[in-house]
Amino acid sequence: MEKEVALSPNRDNEEELDEEPRNIILSIVSQLSTNMDLSRVTLPTFVLETRSFTERITDFFTHPAFLLNANQSTDPLERFVNGVRYYMSGWHIHPKGVKKPYNPVLGEFFRSEHILDEGARKAFYVSEQVSHHPPVSAFYYTFPDDEIHIEGELRPKGKFYGNSVGVILNGETRVYLKNHDEEYILTYPNMYARGILFGKMFLEIGEKSSLQCKKSDLVFKVEFKTKGFFGRECNQVFGKIKKISTGKTLYEIYGDWQTTMYIKSFVNGDSSTKIFFDSSQESTTPLVVAPIEDQEENESRRLWNETTISIKKRDLDRATEEKTKIENKQRQDAKDRQEKGITWTPRFFNMDPDTGNFHPKVDYKSMSCPPTERVSIVRDFIFDKPPSSL
Repeated sequence: MEKEVALSPNRDNEEELDEEPRNIILSIVSQLSTNMDLSRVTLPTFVLETRSFTERITDFFTHPAFLLNANQSTDPLERFVNGVRYYMSGWHIHPKGVKKPYNPVLGEFFRSEHILDEGARKAFYVSEQVSHHPPVSAFYYTFPDDEIHIEGELRPKGKFYGNSVGVILNGETRVYLKNHDEEYILTYPNMYARGILFGKMFLEIGEKSSLQCKKSDLVFKVEFKTKGFFGRECNQVFGKIKKISTGKTLYEIYGDWQTTMYIKSFVNGDSSTKIFFDSSQESTTPLVVAPIEDQEENESRRLWNETTISIKKRDLDRATEEKTKIENKQRQDAKDRQEKGITWTPRFFNMDPDTGNFHPKVDYKSMSCPPTERVSIVRDFIFDKPPSSL
């Protein structure tokens, strides 16, 4: 396994396109209509980020210490505030400019370890593309030692809005703190690439999202404010932590999701305002990922390796060729399964037929073994090769 430096936080979410790539986008846009679903539109390689969406999800786990702090607290409100801090800390990590990750193919997966406290703690992550049309990426992230488990699925849906392209992040994340028997449900805002036809391209996050814990009777509702046409500041958020049962506001959280956010208290006569999160002061947690040569064929970095190499070399014709090979193989595999009457099933996840949610094929809620055994069970589940490949 190779340890890597996590993506650096940055404010560089603007990009000036040259004439040729702008003309390519214009030719694609000329075939689109407003509010059109973009899931079947092939985008040029120069707009691609050199990693898959299955890996992009790990950006939300770059500050896991906030979850550990929540788990160690004996106060439900303090736990919830740290849960909100974890949720809001994941947005400032993004690639330079305005880039879109690769669309994962069915059965593609990404897995990694996350090392904290100089190796004293380990977290494990796996994500898998469990549906292609519509696209669904299921994921599982866990600290087995601390019995913190995060699972969820993201169902991104791209839409064209004239001078913008939006990604609607449908789906939810479920954070389970077993020591407290608490579950936190998270939803997500939308992401927008503005200025695709004229002006500078820039990334925005917009709309409303939430985090709630019914057991604690707490909810956090937040709005990511878009800049709009009237010169409003970029990257602003405003949200409130409230009691679900009474609607009483306990805290307000506001600021810039890329740099600094603040928290204002309304608890027990306290009206103080403090820094809630400062991206310049918080270290990110690097991923530990197996070398390409040790990965399985359908593992994200190996699958997209030739495309990634070509993009980094700025050989966009070769990148398009390699990307097309992957997409054509996916179509052929789907055709072969249909002709043979084979139903594809995920390797790491099961779908709940009642809710449509995906859960990892490891029953973490019923684990009652020592920490070292829990770590072993989770590691084997994520990193063992299937019997057919041994």
